[in-house]
Amino acid sequence: MHSLNRLVERILAGLSGLSIALVFSIIFVNALRRYTLGKSLPWGEELPIYLTIYGVMFGVALAYMQDRHIRFTVLTEFLSERVRARLWLLVDGITALSGLGLMFAGHAFAVRRGNLDSSGLKSAAGWLSDTTGFETLLWIGKTGTWQYAMPIGGALLCLAATLKFAERLSALRSA
Repeated sequence: MHSLNRLVERILAGLSGLSIALVFSIIFVNALRRYTLGKSLPWGEELPIYLTIYGVMFGVALAYMQDRHIRFTVLTEFLSERVRARLWLLVDGITALSGLGLMFAGHAFAVRRGNLDSSGLKSAAGWLSDTTGFETLLWIGKTGTWQYAMPIGGALLCLAATLKFAERLSALRSA
């Protein structure tokens, strides 16, 4: 179980870091183009916003896996270690259910509005599709592609809470 949790943590950390690195790179290149050539990339304003949302979703699941999330422990410090361990199991279960709720609500939202064009990415998606001959690349210019960060984030939060639950339960049984 420990090695599975560490693998998931590494994947989440890599995806979160990649998202932020891409955001930085796009903004940096866009700023250089704006101040040297006088024009920005048409997708350089909108894509970093979407990539940041994906990065936050990966980071939320990573923070939960590492127990580095915001937690109010003023009252829980007065509980015995065994009661506190059971409380964290309950919190893990509630968090897993919340992740499932986020996943289903985000999916419903993305499906309902997902076919709308993303104004900043529509031209880039069209160019990619025309250049490569792959019409399926038009999905990059749709808002649903980027709104799907919510269901993916919900699924990852549910996975993180489930793995943390199993880790805590194992530690509780062995103690």
